[in-house]
Amino acid sequence: MDLRNEREVANTRTKLARLEARYAAHENETGGDEELREMTMESLARLINQFKEEIARYEAHQPRRHDVARS
Repeated sequence: MDLRNEREVANTRTKLARLEARYAAHENETGGDEELREMTMESLARLINQFKEEIARYEAHQPRRHDVARS
């Protein structure tokens, strides 16, 4: 998916933060089904990377803002 505007980028950043929080929570869990936890962590990691790539791709195609002080 390609992000088309700042609103979509903001929503993706929100989702990314939530996924990273879930990843951290699963990382610290103990007990339960270890194989299931590993598969969940892999899935979360893939989504986290996907969202980061989408944000980076969007930002790479935006014009740079130069804040040059003029005398």
